[in-house]
Amino acid sequence: MTALVGRYVRLEPLAYSHTEDLFLHCGNDEEVWRWLSQHNPITSDAMHQIITRILIERDAGEREPFAVISMETQEAIGTTSFLDQVPEHRRVEIGWTFYGREFWRSPVNTETKLLLMTEAFEVRKYDRVALKTDLKNDRSQAAIARLGAKREGVLRHLVLRKDGSPRDTVFYSILGEEWPSVKAGLVGALR
Repeated sequence: MTALVGRYVRLEPLAYSHTEDLFLHCGNDEEVWRWLSQHNPITSDAMHQIITRILIERDAGEREPFAVISMETQEAIGTTSFLDQVPEHRRVEIGWTFYGREFWRSPVNTETKLLLMTEAFEVRKYDRVALKTDLKNDRSQAAIARLGAKREGVLRHLVLRKDGSPRDTVFYSILGEEWPSVKAGLVGALR
């Protein structure tokens, strides 16, 4: 797949060449990894191992991972993925998204999701884009709601957190018929 390019970010296939940048911006920061299933990578080698796991999942057809590249610095500042792609049912999930803390509440997430949803709805012709997060992750829920996604409900004890406790997962979605107004909102927010 070719890169998806915006004003603030470029999304390109995740590769080992992104390891050092991702460690610089996202590694060794417990808050970035607080709600993720992986432990905080405290070394570049640990970040490399996380990328290895992601690429194994890519090769198994379980995800399509992207590095989020800052257009200003040309550094990888985060990652995101298409997950659970089911073309015959015209659905996809966007997830496993994280950015360095300095990019939170910036145009980065808005534009990343705009690029991914444009690809999903307008190029791949999906009719449903899903997003989900830990019910306790208020920051992520607020970010998903700001995108214009509708909260659908909570699946209790869907997975285990890295500490072994059960995680309740809140699901959101955007449907094809909602996409034009959601897109207009995202474009407006980036102005």
